[in-house]
Amino acid sequence: MGALAFELRVPVSATRAFDWHERVGAFERLSPPWQRIRVVERSGGIRDGARVTLDLGFPVGRWRLEHFDYRAGLAFHDRQLAGPFARYEHAHEFRDQDGIGILSDRLSYALPFAPLSAPGEAIIGARFERLFAWRHRVTRADLLHIAQRTTPPLTIGVTGAGGFIGGEWCAFLSTQGHRVVRFERGEGHARQRDVIRWQPSRGVLDPAALQGLDAIVHLAGAGIADAPWTPARKHELVESRVRSTKALAQAMAAALPNGGPRVLVSTSAIGIYGDRGDEKLTEASPPGKGFLAGLATEWERAADPARAAGVRVVHPRIGIVLWPQSGALAKLAPPFQFGAGGPLGDGKAWWSWISAHDLLDALLWAVEDGRATGAFNAVSPRPVRQRDLARTLGRVLSRPSFAPAPAFALRMLLGREQADEMLLGSQHVLPWMLEAAGFAWRDPELEPALAAMFGRPRLKSMA
Repeated sequence: MGALAFELRVPVSATRAFDWHERVGAFERLSPPWQRIRVVERSGGIRDGARVTLDLGFPVGRWRLEHFDYRAGLAFHDRQLAGPFARYEHAHEFRDQDGIGILSDRLSYALPFAPLSAPGEAIIGARFERLFAWRHRVTRADLLHIAQRTTPPLTIGVTGAGGFIGGEWCAFLSTQGHRVVRFERGEGHARQRDVIRWQPSRGVLDPAALQGLDAIVHLAGAGIADAPWTPARKHELVESRVRSTKALAQAMAAALPNGGPRVLVSTSAIGIYGDRGDEKLTEASPPGKGFLAGLATEWERAADPARAAGVRVVHPRIGIVLWPQSGALAKLAPPFQFGAGGPLGDGKAWWSWISAHDLLDALLWAVEDGRATGAFNAVSPRPVRQRDLARTLGRVLSRPSFAPAPAFALRMLLGREQADEMLLGSQHVLPWMLEAAGFAWRDPELEPALAAMFGRPRLKSMA
């Protein structure tokens, strides 16, 4: 038999904390990034009788849970119907104390094949401690946003919602109390419930479909690293960004007089600066040379019709997004876990990174803060050289980091242009605009950020 209890003090009332947990996207916000969890089936939220089936992957498999004992603003519970435990129950309780909200989690469980499974108690307990350390970190920071907000909830259109960042962004917006309207490719009704149909490859978007939106966050675009940069692929990378951005900008310009959205956050990338060695780059730095620099320049210019019409246009120039299940970190981490990790090339290149959650916070700032306009660098204030990132990742994962990937091998694998611009190029980018705005990073330093993402900090149970 196992029993654990965890407690968290939050910067909002218990009622507001409960509301956060009941919104769509709360489960996704609380899921640990070091473990792939797929929702197979879900119905009913957290109210009595609601059920969810999760796929936790090998060796656990599927886990079916049912909610019960729902008390609005006070508590909800879940228990296992089928899965890895012989028995499992989780009580989520909310209360106020001295003007502060307190969240309490009480878990009771039994492992199968007792008493032979007794040695597994310590392992399961440690895993829960890692999980709740992460959950508390996310919950506290997310609720702080809500506590500090002075503007009413918004209705926000999102393109690229099916991608990694798009999915995380939609979950974040929803739990923050905003209404999400997704753009989906296809013909038919231009607006249907919380979906807008459009054809970005043809530049087709009905301006009437945008009425009622307060802002649009444009995340769509073919993946830069998803395929070799053949001439056809490079054309696709440009067209998927420029044509879709131009369609949005033109539709927003036409819709503005009739109640259309007044804010366009159209993403860009620090690739706009090109390979610049040790030069410190800010928003005032001119574009560099190379394919990515040209792509990002065209991408940003495509929003000019909206800008000219009076829409507030913001371009987050996104750095290397760190997250265990996606992007650069998803490709870097596996070799380290097998003891074969190390720097790329000579390791001297600057990598200007940002954690996924800081990127979401930066996007939210761009939407909500009327002072945000033009391009800003969405990066950590502490860029690192690639060799230092490799060493830090090795320390966090308790693995060696001495097996470099030679530049010639990367160029043979990807081609010289793609390898040099994506992996070996150096960009020492600084977030001057975010710093001037008083932006508060969750992850300003690399090692604590990686430790949190891979579940290395541990939270002691109260039990």
